[in-house]
Amino acid sequence: MPTPAAPPTLARTLRLPSLVIFGLAYLTPLIVLGIFGVIASETGGASASAYLIALVAMLFTANSYGRMAKAYPVAGSAYTYVRRTIDGRVGFLVGWATMLDYLFLPMVIWLIGGSYLQAQFPAVPMPVWILGFILVTTLLNVIGIKVADRVNLVLMAFQILVIVFFVVLAFADVVRADGGAGLVSATPFTGIDVGFAGIAGGAAIAAYSFLGFDAVTTFTEETIEPERTVPKAIMLIAIIGGGIFVVVSYAVQLVHPGGVFENSDTAAYEIANRIGGALFGAVFLAALVVAQFTSGIAAQAAGSRLLYAMGRDGVLPKRVFGALNARFQTPVLSIVAIACVGLIAIFMDVATSTSFINFGAFIAFIMVNVSVIVYWAKQRAAGTHLNPLLYLAFPIVGVVVIAALLVQLDIHAITLGSIWLGVGIVILAVATRGFRRQPPELAVDSVE
Repeated sequence: MPTPAAPPTLARTLRLPSLVIFGLAYLTPLIVLGIFGVIASETGGASASAYLIALVAMLFTANSYGRMAKAYPVAGSAYTYVRRTIDGRVGFLVGWATMLDYLFLPMVIWLIGGSYLQAQFPAVPMPVWILGFILVTTLLNVIGIKVADRVNLVLMAFQILVIVFFVVLAFADVVRADGGAGLVSATPFTGIDVGFAGIAGGAAIAAYSFLGFDAVTTFTEETIEPERTVPKAIMLIAIIGGGIFVVVSYAVQLVHPGGVFENSDTAAYEIANRIGGALFGAVFLAALVVAQFTSGIAAQAAGSRLLYAMGRDGVLPKRVFGALNARFQTPVLSIVAIACVGLIAIFMDVATSTSFINFGAFIAFIMVNVSVIVYWAKQRAAGTHLNPLLYLAFPIVGVVVIAALLVQLDIHAITLGSIWLGVGIVILAVATRGFRRQPPELAVDSVE
């Protein structure tokens, strides 16, 4: 009798360069220009310092993601790491907080794209652009066309090319105005009449640019030697991405010292027209809109898959969220739900919306750091002695730094995020009959 065929498994084909390219593409490097004006306004022109602080914070957290990826070399997430090291109920709350990213990230992406298009075409009201983004991306996701999370190399190269031109033109503008000496200045780091609290507040917003640096953990089961490769990739993505953000914000801040703009949401477009003329302004706008459009498709697809996974597992109403459309084989109702959430963009600004997204991310980052500390303690109790610098000191610093950024978020974002977390606690209490049993397991690991 023939032996039954083994179930298919993911092939290990990815190496370090592939993971790093994917991670950088997921970050969407052009976003540093997309939200430049918001951060410059918040920091009084010290945007380079804001990104530097955010980079340092991310490096400690990147170390913790790397430690967990090494300990659990499976397709993972903050939810998975917390569930395996601490408790399923705590993991549920971390997963619930992470849902803020999945559900509201498309909204922020569409809002940024709409803001720049409205600046170019002021006669067209902002809601029209936002509705356009929502309708087109929703239609594509419903019929199953995958522009995909894996942003292709061509788009990545286009973004990098535009960024390089932006920096070169910015430096050239400074040299024309002030000579070569103008290229060296502390102003992009110190700002104008701003204290540390203002810079820290800007860093809390700047952290939005780093969201997704941990996304390569979802490819752990497709990576060659994941215990070594994934931690390296996470750290390299954070360092390279952060380096791009600091250099770009420094260059642009040299051209426009301070944080006063006609419209902070679209400041980079104004500067692009100044340093490169209308042609470069148009190229920059096209690059930004394309980047936001493709990112929005991927983010909406990922969010809908999370809702589908939770519906399939019974965490959310199964008939609504746990069903696939018979014709398109896509979670249509979940996709539409993300689109409805995106309508909130009509009533929000970029600063508040990015802060709201960061609330959920910061909760996840803090708990991943805590997971590493708990893992270190458990291994030590079992007789295994891990490096205390990497598994104890760095995660502790990560917790402190991320917590400091968390309290610097917009007060409205903190309030909304706290309400969201409170709703999660109520759901957890009901699902676990007063926290007495483990909650249903979220299939977050399978979300793509």
